Amino acid sequence: MSFFKKIIAAFAVLLLLSGCGYNTMQQQDEAAKAAWAEVLNQYKSRADLVPQLVETVKGYAKHEEKVFTEVTVARSKVGSVQLNANELPDEAALKQYNQAQGELSSALSRLLVVSENYPQLKADQNFRELQAQLEGRENRVNLARKRFIDAVQAYNTTVRSFPSNLTAMVFGMKVRPSFTVENEQAISEAPKVEF
Repeated sequence: MSFFKKIIAAFAVLLLLSGCGYNTMQQQDEAAKAAWAEVLNQYKSRADLVPQLVETVKGYAKHEEKVFTEVTVARSKVGSVQLNANELPDEAALKQYNQAQGELSSALSRLLVVSENYPQLKADQNFRELQAQLEGRENRVNLARKRFIDAVQAYNTTVRSFPSNLTAMVFGMKVRPSFTVENEQAISEAPKVEF
C-alpha cells in the first residue's frame, strides 16, 4: 500500500470515528450525571429544612401530632432511598425515589395547611423565614429537575439517533429514564374548586 493510500485510509478512519458519537455520548452522560447530582443536592437541602420547620410549627400546634408524624416518616423515607448517578439507568429505583420525594412534598403541604390555622405561627418571623427557604428550595429542586430532564433528553436523543445508535449498541450505552408524572390522567383534569 502506498504512502498516499495509507494517509487516505487513516483520514477515512478518523472521519468515521469522529461521526460515531462516542465522545458526544460520554459528554452527555456526564452532563446527565452532574444534573442528577444537583437534583440530589437540592432534595437534600430541602430535607434538611424539614426538622426546623416541624419544630417551629410544633411550638404553636401541639395537638397536630399526626401531621408531624407524617412529615417525619416521609423525611426518613427520603433518607432511606439512596440513589446516585451511577444507578440512573434503573427505572424502578428512580420511580421509588420519586415516590418518596412526592410523599415528602405532600406531607410538607399538609404541614403548611396546618399552619394556616394558627395566625400567631404565620406571624412568627422564624416560621416565615423557614417557609421562604422551603419555597426557594422547591424552586431550586424544580430547576435542577428540569436541567436533568434536558440532559437526559439530549443523551437519549444521541443514543437513539443514527449512526450514533450503532456506537451506543457496541459500547452498551442505553437510554436513561427521566422524571415522569405518576398519574397523568389525574393531572389532565382541572381541579374542582368548591366554596
